[in-house]
Amino acid sequence: MNRLREARLDESGRARAWSPRPRTGLEPTRPTPAGRFPVAQLRLALAAPRPAAGLSSEWRLVDGVRTHTRRGADPGTGAPPVVLVHGLAVSHRYLTPLAVALAATHPVYVPDLPGFGLSERPRRAYDVARHAAHLAAWLATCRLPPACVLGHSFGAEVAAALAARHPDAVRALVLAGPTSDPAARSRHAQIGRWLVDTRHEAKAQAPILLRDLWDARPRRVAATLSHSVRNAVEADLVRITAPTLVVAGARDPIAPAEWRDQIARLVPHARTLIVPGAAHNVVTTAPTQVAAAVRGLLDPTPALRPETDEGETDALRQRGDSPTRRRPRLPADDPLLDSRFGGADRPAQPGVLTPTPPAQRRGPDRRGRG
Repeated sequence: MNRLREARLDESGRARAWSPRPRTGLEPTRPTPAGRFPVAQLRLALAAPRPAAGLSSEWRLVDGVRTHTRRGADPGTGAPPVVLVHGLAVSHRYLTPLAVALAATHPVYVPDLPGFGLSERPRRAYDVARHAAHLAAWLATCRLPPACVLGHSFGAEVAAALAARHPDAVRALVLAGPTSDPAARSRHAQIGRWLVDTRHEAKAQAPILLRDLWDARPRRVAATLSHSVRNAVEADLVRITAPTLVVAGARDPIAPAEWRDQIARLVPHARTLIVPGAAHNVVTTAPTQVAAAVRGLLDPTPALRPETDEGETDALRQRGDSPTRRRPRLPADDPLLDSRFGGADRPAQPGVLTPTPPAQRRGPDRRGRG
């Protein structure tokens, strides 16, 4: 039936034409399968600095750089803040779907690193260490308590450096699609993998990338890529003490399985979540699944979880949880809650949080043994 032509009765009993309410673009949208990016999300991603979907923009002067942040209102749950750190050549824009997904339960902050998005452009591109120092100064300027820091792609390198060098500022750490794999640690190899990834990504993301490239300028992007492939991220990974989750799309060629496994061995008590159907931009095309994992990392009890929607139901089922029983997101033998590694002998499965046994880890322990 054509809903635009459907007739309804008014108060006098006469038929009147029915038309849908005009859409503002801010209505909650039904979760989409991982790997897709609806056009409605594109409008929200490009909205800044205008307020949209509960997010607003603010600027702070941090170490002499006018730094833009996209943030959500405090939901009043008492939950710790979540800080999202963007990757190479991009900005807060592509992280907007994840920010909206988390904003119902956590204060969310998405800063633009210096030179990217709506932040001021310093004369020279920052390397990983300087970005991490700027992020630490930004946290201090905002007077945030220890936060859950989620870094994606190049942002995962920055987040790892922050967690290693400023452990008191990081309550928990999420490394999503982390770079850069030692097997492809060159500009040519990284560009090649990115080109492969574009075949698996939702094409609707293209306007965001073009806008972000325009803001950052190609020269800065190339310089930052050089800093990334020269960064020995392993040195930071072994120093991380915060509970850590490694997230990636099952179709991600930039952070392949071998590299993810190596990270899980290097970071003490790290866990891994693989999202079926998603590629490198898992934080953009699977925000519901990633948000559910962040909530589970921060609080294994269901108190802070919003009502289970269709997307979260699928994620829970993939993990073996019952969406109707509303069980805690992390099992009772989770290494974050218990010193034992229960279930470590089970093979990793897509959508399942998997601990890495201590015997497989690399790097010295506290007693100095290799």
